[in-house]
Amino acid sequence: MLLAALATAERALPLYSHRYSPKKFTQHQLFACLVLKSFLKTDYRGLTAHLADCPSLLEVLKLDTVPHYTTLQKASCRLLAATPARRLLDATVKDHMGRKRRVRRAAIDSTGLESSAASGYFVRRRERVGMPWKTVVYHHFPKLGVVCDVEAHFIIAAREDRGPKPDVADFRPLLAAALARVGIDRVVADAGYDSEANHTFARQESRVRSIMPAKHGRPSKKPARGHYRRLMQTRFDRDAYRDRVQVETVMSMVKRRLEAFVRARSAWSQRRELRLKVLTHNVMILLRVEVFYTAGRESLLARKLIRPKRSARSVSYGVDRYHLFVHCVQDPVHAVDQLPHFSASGMRFRR
Repeated sequence: MLLAALATAERALPLYSHRYSPKKFTQHQLFACLVLKSFLKTDYRGLTAHLADCPSLLEVLKLDTVPHYTTLQKASCRLLAATPARRLLDATVKDHMGRKRRVRRAAIDSTGLESSAASGYFVRRRERVGMPWKTVVYHHFPKLGVVCDVEAHFIIAAREDRGPKPDVADFRPLLAAALARVGIDRVVADAGYDSEANHTFARQESRVRSIMPAKHGRPSKKPARGHYRRLMQTRFDRDAYRDRVQVETVMSMVKRRLEAFVRARSAWSQRRELRLKVLTHNVMILLRVEVFYTAGRESLLARKLIRPKRSARSVSYGVDRYHLFVHCVQDPVHAVDQLPHFSASGMRFRR
């Protein structure tokens, strides 16, 4: 994962932020450290302690010393701003798509995350107290909207905001951001995005088939207003609408693997943390390794990300893949040296 994060940063960011920077750490190394922080579900101090306890990680990242936690915090403010984060997301999408330029099926949805690390069970128990100091009512919470590839669960575009607010206004910027990266044939969304203006933007201006149930507003037996909303009532494609559950899977993956809350307190810090979650999710999906007879440290660090060939023969290599995964977790540097041992038959594998 660290090698994939380094390769993504190399494609999107310069080596240093300024010609007169201290040049103690590169932007690629700092971004890989931030991805590792999100993957380990820890804070900046916890990441520095983890790096100090694992010299092999420093060797993979080519770090001479452990960065101070304030260095990582300032790097997050700089690297996770709107423009650098957009470039990083562009790089992940290009790595994922390869030569392809279109996504057949896409889905849009948004979710809210907690602003506190307190569990829901703890909050409900505190409500039973006479004067609880913690309730379930939040005036504002971080909100994340995404456009994902249904087939790969890969995030193509993301929008960070604060809730509560209606979803209908997020459809156009999300779809426009996704179309700036790839072409889309069909997009599905729930009733929260339903509006005639959104259908018109998708179908007439963007040439994308949009499927949204015409249920926005008060329930009524009258026909919906607008040509496309009435079309959704009379000729609604239920089979195509089933793709929407896959974006719920993406939200579940982000919350389960990268936590369902944010540690930041200010609105801008919460947006940066949401961007980091999206980038980490994509980097985790991008992790592909191809093993050849001549596999070595240089070839792995070069990181040629490809899609593995699916065949019945690859099933027999499950034990080897498991052992190599254990090596990568326990000692990444030693695992790189052991790659030729696992390439006796030229197998392809992925995590």
